[in-house]
Amino acid sequence: MTIRLDEALKTAIEFEKNVLKVYRDAGKSAVDPVGRTVFSQLAEEEAGHVAYLESRLAEWQRSGHIALEELRSIVPDKERIADGRKRFARPVRSKTAAATEVEYLKRALVAEKETSAFYRRMVSEMAEERRPLFARFLEIEEGHVAIVEAELDAVSGSGFWFGLKEFDLEKG
Repeated sequence: MTIRLDEALKTAIEFEKNVLKVYRDAGKSAVDPVGRTVFSQLAEEEAGHVAYLESRLAEWQRSGHIALEELRSIVPDKERIADGRKRFARPVRSKTAAATEVEYLKRALVAEKETSAFYRRMVSEMAEERRPLFARFLEIEEGHVAIVEAELDAVSGSGFWFGLKEFDLEKG
């Protein structure tokens, strides 16, 4: 059964608000200035997503039509992020993040993956003319997943930097 557009938009707004809350809370709690900046920028972008979706929903409810306006992102696409991850061999941060920052990154990763899964489902289930809206959000959210994964690798002290194993404690 295909979800109605208004229901899909309302659900998307809820997903975006959930991610926004994680980033706002993280930005307030972050000790590291770089972490605070990353969280704040992602929160600002998510707030823009909420506003965009709310405007599309209002237009749909008012006119029964929806115009797709350009939706920009500060985050590069996931392919560019993956390329960047391959180029780095060692961390640029000199210290590990506070436990609360790592926890917020983990929460953000879960929220971003859930949001991406919703958009992926909408791209596959919505009528053809509705797919571009959700496809663009999927592209952006996949970029967010890649950024959060890179940040988590960078600050977790897991022996990985940008997803690549840097050292093995057993082998030295």
